[in-house]
This record gives sequence, structure tokens and C-alpha cells, in this order.
Amino acid sequence: MQALDDILQDAETAIQSAADLKSLDDCRVHYLGKKGQLTEYLKKLGQLSAEERPIAGQKINAIKEKIQALIEERNLELKNLLIAAQLSSEAIDITLPGRMLGNGSLHPITQTIEDLRRIFSQMGFSFCEGPEIEDDYHNFAALNIPALHPARAMQDTFYFPDGLLLRTHMSPVQIHVMETLKPPFRIAATGKVYRRDFDLTHTPMFHQMDVLMIEENLSFAKLKGLVTTFLREFFQIDAAVRFRPSYFPFTEPSAEADMSCLNCSGEGCRICKNTGWLEVLGCGMVHPNVFKGVGIDHQRFRGFALGAGLDRLALLKYGISDLRALFENDLRFLNQF
Repeated sequence: MQALDDILQDAETAIQSAADLKSLDDCRVHYLGKKGQLTEYLKKLGQLSAEERPIAGQKINAIKEKIQALIEERNLELKNLLIAAQLSSEAIDITLPGRMLGNGSLHPITQTIEDLRRIFSQMGFSFCEGPEIEDDYHNFAALNIPALHPARAMQDTFYFPDGLLLRTHMSPVQIHVMETLKPPFRIAATGKVYRRDFDLTHTPMFHQMDVLMIEENLSFAKLKGLVTTFLREFFQIDAAVRFRPSYFPFTEPSAEADMSCLNCSGEGCRICKNTGWLEVLGCGMVHPNVFKGVGIDHQRFRGFALGAGLDRLALLKYGISDLRALFENDLRFLNQF
């Protein structure tokens, strides 16, 4: 019995001295393992007399339970110490200033669209939307574009096998509106359009704006006044504006609108090719054939329309030389805006 008390005392000391979980497990094996000290005593119970055997068995089991409890207690202490050490080594110093994240900014195209919405909304225009996947009628036929017109060529238009296509301009929105609304009205639309082209000044996907106004007493002079007001407000300069005769199937008469060069104020430079003028948009009076197709009385109403490339407007306003920079998502470029 004295030997068992000595084993318990030694076990208490060894368990409390265990510095880590491995040392503690070694203590468990030494005292409670298959070849442990208490296990050896259990094997010798058969050598005792019938009177001594139950007393010794109870003593051994009591010491075994005591050692087991000491091991579990020390195991919990070591695990808590391990967690505390880990938390201490991985602690975050909340007194340090946080890392500042850079603020984002609106893309130049988005800024351009917002400027256009502000300007034309102030002039009484409502903004509309239309599908990017169109049929031949809305994209071509309803706009008085004949069957053999170059704009329908496969090398310019993205066609689908079922005859549908990606819209090549924003003018189909005009047809959708004229089919559903009765004049007079003023509408504008901005969105993505698609053509088979990719170089320094063209991309397969780009952005356009279309403006349509239909009233009883409209004139070409009012069109020029609206274009002049729009360009001066958008570029924030008192620019000179001129119209050059042009041709569009859906307007007659048609014109290209130029404004005095932003870089040289009309003196002539590399940007304007020494002409002093920059081409900015196309416009004209709505062709009577377009009115006939959508059921509007062309004898009573007159209309004018203008279309502009938003990407080109952004290039001119922000002094960007390469159109492709707008689509490459280079943060070094975008952070300038």
C-alpha cells in the first residue's frame, strides 16, 4: 500500500511538471499504459490472498482515477496556455492607423452620359432605352435604309443565324418610340452599339446618343440652335458651330456638325488637321418616309434628329488620344478621372 501511495505522489509531481502535451502524454503512458506502473500492480492482484485482493484492487483503482483526473486537469491547463500564447503572438494592434483604400471614380464614358442627361433633361427631353439585339426592320428598313445599302454589309454588322443582329446605331430606339408615342415629344437615348471595326479610333463596341424631337413647327434653324447650345454647355466654351451638308438615309436635309477646335480655338493644329474644326455629330430633319412607316402625319408634324458618338465626345472633352484606352480598364489611366 505504501508503494501505491509513493506512485501517486510521484505521478502528481510528474504531471504538474509536464511542460507540454507530449510530456503529459508520456506521464499517462508511464503510469496508466499497458506496461505502466499501475497496470503491473493490477497484474499482481492474483498473488494476494482473498482478503487482501479487494482492498488492494480498490486502492489501485482509486489511485488510477486520481492520476487520470490530474492528467485531464493538466491537459486543460496546457491547452489554455497554448491558446493564450497563440493569441498573444497573433494579436492585432488596434492602435495602429488603418490602411486607407483609394476612392473609386466614375468612368469617363459614365461622366459623359451623366453630363448629356443633365443637359438634355434641362431642355425638356426624356430618356428612353431600347434592345441591343434588333431585327432588320427596326435597325434598317424603318429608317429608310435600302436593301443594298453598304451599312447592311456583313463586314459591318454582327448578324445572328436567325436574322437578328446587334444594333449598329441608336436610331432604332427612335422607331420604337414613334411606334408607341403620339407626337409632339422630345426623347433622347444613350447606349452601346456594335460594328465590325477595331483600330486607333474604332472599337467593335462603342457608345452613341440619339436625340429626336417631333413637333408641328420645327425648322432646321431650331436644330442648329439646339446643337449649338448642347455643344457649348457640354464643353463649357463659347465654341463656333457650323453645319456641312451630308447624307443619312433617315434624314433630309442632313448635315455634319463641326465645332471650333478645343485645342487651338480654330487657329489650326495637329488635332484638327490644321482646319480649325472638329467633327462632332450628324443631324438632320426626319425623312418623310420614316414618318410614313410609323404612321405619323408628315404634313402636320416635322422632326429633327441628331446622333453623336459618346466615346468621341469623351475623347475631345478629356483630351484622350487613343479610343482603346476607354476599354482597357487600366487603373493608371482611369485614376486620372
